[in-house]
Amino acid sequence: MRTGSSTEHISAWRAQLDCGFPQVADVFADCMSEAAALLTPDGIHAYLEQGRFLGKMGRGVEPVLIFLQEWPQVAAILGESALAPIMDAVRVMTKSPNSHAITPFLQSLAAIARRLPSQEQMQHYLDLTLDYMERTSVSIHGIHKTYASPSLPDFFLQSPLLLSLLSIEGLRNWVAYGVRNYSHHPERQRDYFSLQSADSRAVLQRERHGTLLVDHTRKLDLYLLGLWQDADHLVPYSLGFDELRKPIPYFDQLGIRLPDVYDDCKGISGLDRYRAALAHMAAHRRWSGAIFADNYSPFQRMAVEFFEDARVETLAIREYPGLRRIFVALHPAPVEGACDPQTHSCLRHRLAMLSRALLDKPQAPTHGYQDAALNDFVRRFHAVMEQGESSTEEIAALALSYVAKTRRQSDQLPKTFFTDTEVDFRDDNRHLWRFHELSDDEEMFEEHRQSIAAEEVKGLPPRHYPEWDYSSQTYRPDWVSLYERLHPSGNAADIDRLLAKHSALAKRLKRLLDLLKPQDKVRVRYQEEGSELDLDVAIRSLIDFKSGSTPDPRINMSHRTDGRNIAVMLLLDLSESLNEKADGSDQTILALSQEAVSLLAWSIEQLGDPFAIAGFHSNTRHDVRYLHIKGYGEHWNDDVKGRLAAMQAGYSTRMGAAMRHAAHYLQAQTADKKLMLILTDGQPSDVDAPDERLLIEDARQSVRELDQQGIFTYCINLDPQADAYVSDIFGHQYTVIDHIERLPEQLPKLFMALTR
Repeated sequence: MRTGSSTEHISAWRAQLDCGFPQVADVFADCMSEAAALLTPDGIHAYLEQGRFLGKMGRGVEPVLIFLQEWPQVAAILGESALAPIMDAVRVMTKSPNSHAITPFLQSLAAIARRLPSQEQMQHYLDLTLDYMERTSVSIHGIHKTYASPSLPDFFLQSPLLLSLLSIEGLRNWVAYGVRNYSHHPERQRDYFSLQSADSRAVLQRERHGTLLVDHTRKLDLYLLGLWQDADHLVPYSLGFDELRKPIPYFDQLGIRLPDVYDDCKGISGLDRYRAALAHMAAHRRWSGAIFADNYSPFQRMAVEFFEDARVETLAIREYPGLRRIFVALHPAPVEGACDPQTHSCLRHRLAMLSRALLDKPQAPTHGYQDAALNDFVRRFHAVMEQGESSTEEIAALALSYVAKTRRQSDQLPKTFFTDTEVDFRDDNRHLWRFHELSDDEEMFEEHRQSIAAEEVKGLPPRHYPEWDYSSQTYRPDWVSLYERLHPSGNAADIDRLLAKHSALAKRLKRLLDLLKPQDKVRVRYQEEGSELDLDVAIRSLIDFKSGSTPDPRINMSHRTDGRNIAVMLLLDLSESLNEKADGSDQTILALSQEAVSLLAWSIEQLGDPFAIAGFHSNTRHDVRYLHIKGYGEHWNDDVKGRLAAMQAGYSTRMGAAMRHAAHYLQAQTADKKLMLILTDGQPSDVDAPDERLLIEDARQSVRELDQQGIFTYCINLDPQADAYVSDIFGHQYTVIDHIERLPEQLPKLFMALTR
């Protein structure tokens, strides 16, 4: 029952509010008029009591003014009972240094309620908010929080936008990342939670996925009404906050519960998954009846539910044949014999196989199951359905017959086989069962309101790469900014002099290279298009033509090399330490590297393998420089030699990002084997990474990524102390060259050994 808003009521309510701010007096009558239309008398009483508290807490007029204007709409979405947990959260903020965040919290409340239109989801949001506030507020003495969270007001201002793009679980992950990485950096924390930093937008984009129910509620309402002549409240729940048992869709007299987000799955879009779930529940609401559960065992109830699900889906497919494709695609396909009856109860597995078989067309089954009992009951089921719609009682009798005929002693085992048995678009079938003692603990929720449109996230600039954070076992997305450019050119004659210096070594290498060169050219005959004319076939075709027969048009031939098919990327560490002199030599490590790379490049050119050369160094994560020295489309010529001659060393070694970028080019090569050689003189490091393990672990993770892409990585390390860390990165795929002066000789030989 709603209450009218007469002058007497207004005066009484004004006295109950007991607030002297003149701004409140100006709007009070209008606020109460709306409240009287939307709230019950008890709701109005609680509304005014909480408004009185906000007016007396010492934060000025804004909190009470916002609350009076916003709460009636929020209550219409969430229900009046949501007021207590929301005000509990406000009181927690009041008792902390974060009371200044109450105003933006209340300001965003209506928009949040439209995105989270159930009390369950709102409670998740409140819990997340209070945990975030606790973790980002600072305590000096370790007992009470002394300084407020620097980013909490910014978070409240951004929450409506965030929830228009993310599920509540995605929001939790986004917040957790910011707290974990920026809890000790107030300015960076504010940039993150106000969506100003690239890192913040990158994590937001990573967590943004799937189809949000709240964005498609109107479409689904119309679908339910137009196709099924049914209507009900669609209330989302989150899958990210239940650790022991994930909730599944269901409906009761209070509405239809669905996940707040569905990802595309098995070629079916998230929106079609919602439609499948609604079609299944609408079919139950139309064709299923409730039966008493007290006389059924748990196994019998499970069988009845599987059979009844198949019955209503069969009837739904009769109405709309296109549903079969979606149901079959989303239904798991259990593997026959996958369940071991010696260790697990297999009843659920057998029922899931039967359920999948029942979805096939009776005339052309595709399930492929050979079990005689299964196929017998598939035939019996379709025979029953051919007589009409059947009924829940009749199909339950068939289910009990199936259980009786297929029962095994192992069905009593405590471990149940669940693999490929959960059909996630089906509801929990609570509506099928009646009990002699009914429960009165129904959840209460109110009507939702339509959602606001989602805003588009702007993309980030290119050439940004993630970095692995080993402490949290997560990627920092788009963490590293990599700038690539062509290496400046120098004097190509300097490289020619280096090659002349090692002419004796080059002659020895030439003999080894000749043994590695592919010698076995293979003719490919009978080609309509080719590089040469196949004279034998051409003459035979000409004779056929002259004699009036149809000539063979395959008169050409081509050649292929039946041998090496390798693409190589040589990645050079150009950090500052290369300017040091090598032990036992008057030359710097950079000069020796130039000689070695020159000989290696000459050797690979002799073999004809496609290869590229690039160098890298870094000056913090914001400036990783990637320098192209030779591309795959270039030959070993004066241009390449000039760039190699101009090599200079400087800055630090952020290896992981450089390897990921080099893989971008190597992956594009069409070769049977792809080899990345990394030439370095030390461990990965940078000035903004005080934890030396951080970049080592990131390089290790990048090696794993490249391995998954089919790229073989190998490190040639010039650091005598490299054994302490290089195996952590490359495993057994490395060589440590202790005598750097022998590098020009060892590097080409090592390459030939790797590619033999």
